[in-house]
Amino acid sequence: MSKAASTRNSARSAGSSGPLRLLDSLAPLLHEWLPRQRWFAGKGRPVTSFTLVSATELLPVGAAPGLLHLLIRADQDSPATGDCYQLLLGVRTSLPPRLAAALIGRARTGPLAGSVLYDALLDPRLTGLLFERLRTPGRIGALRFDRDPTADIPSGLPARPLGAEQSNTSLVYGDTFILKVFRRVHPGSNPDLELPLALAQAGCARVPAPVAWYETTEPEPATLGVLQPFLSGSEDGWQLALLALADGHDFAAGARALGRATAEVHGTLASALPTAVLSKRQIQHLAAEMTERLELTAQAVPALAPYVAGLRTAFDAIADLGHAGRTWAAQRIHGDLHLGQSLRARDGEWSVIDFEGEPARPLAERTRPQPVVRDVAGMLRSFDYAARTHRPWSPKWATGCRDAYCEGYASVSGADPRAEPELLRAYETDKAVYEVLYEARNRPDWLPVPMAAIERLSLPEPPVFHRAPKLPRRPPQ
Repeated sequence: MSKAASTRNSARSAGSSGPLRLLDSLAPLLHEWLPRQRWFAGKGRPVTSFTLVSATELLPVGAAPGLLHLLIRADQDSPATGDCYQLLLGVRTSLPPRLAAALIGRARTGPLAGSVLYDALLDPRLTGLLFERLRTPGRIGALRFDRDPTADIPSGLPARPLGAEQSNTSLVYGDTFILKVFRRVHPGSNPDLELPLALAQAGCARVPAPVAWYETTEPEPATLGVLQPFLSGSEDGWQLALLALADGHDFAAGARALGRATAEVHGTLASALPTAVLSKRQIQHLAAEMTERLELTAQAVPALAPYVAGLRTAFDAIADLGHAGRTWAAQRIHGDLHLGQSLRARDGEWSVIDFEGEPARPLAERTRPQPVVRDVAGMLRSFDYAARTHRPWSPKWATGCRDAYCEGYASVSGADPRAEPELLRAYETDKAVYEVLYEARNRPDWLPVPMAAIERLSLPEPPVFHRAPKLPRRPPQ
């Protein structure tokens, strides 16, 4: 998004709030507030400047409260290369005590001088307004709202934030719908809208179908939020796994059913969207990308360096197979599959959610066809994570889950992921490397978990599991 386009767009959209000077009011506050947010991707690097990409008044700033929708680029390494973030800011003369946790600060300069700014997604009044906009298709400023015309979306549902902040912010409306607001914005259609829409149109019941969404249209189209049915009464797979561990129960039946659900989703995606076969060149490129991520992560996390040579052999193995003429099918996949992305209903049926993929990876990578083994590897790593939260560590529990999941997957797809050991090892290794970087940046207490997998996967013939690390007490997902 160019700075010139950003300025033009802001000037059209922000009404009387002084768009060309909004940053005078915002920048001093955002320098302090933005890097502290869980969803801020640039931790560890100072923000050097902000660029206003767009500004739209959903409620006039002079109202009580006002509501500003902003797209802000936070430049860190150099101008015009930063990440773009979606902010919904409430504007008041003073902040009620009930909204104290939402405070960003009081503006000292610029057109908002004297006003208190706060995170509007913590204000039920303003999130209610956002919900009403989603019920009514149309445009306002740079924003466009759309919906499924066949969906029944009643008005007046109370809103509440869902749990702790992750890479996005989710709001639940009346235990009926859930709105995911994408904090880090990329041009193009977000796969968390694109894939569930395709699955719904193909009749797959494993994924909640989007009922409404909104996007920005300028300077480039980008998905900003998706409203879907809230599966009230369902329990997420991560909590179910932890509960089974705490009670000393086997989780193989649940893992097997989850494998079947995953295969159903993959099968529907393959029939609904284009598929491909990875060429020799693409396999070489895949291996090179994995190797590059490994080397860059080792530079950022020195603890990884001693294992680089052993880990690289996993990527060299698939490159060698590709060179010898081996090919693999590729299709659209989930991209960040783990236990926390699955929900089990009271009847035991599983649903899969959150199709955004790994937010830290480029959108072009997340939307290209890939082998389904990548999703399988993510779930296998998640069973490992769950097992290592339990003391004493339970490798037998994790091995049973891994085997059952693959068996369930094979019973639907006709192909056991374990029959592709080189590809599965490469994707498990790549996922563990990703986890190392994530934990080092966000949850250093949990770094021993992926490092234990790194040690195992770096061996010439990796065993299923290796020794347990020492863990902190809080759960990782």
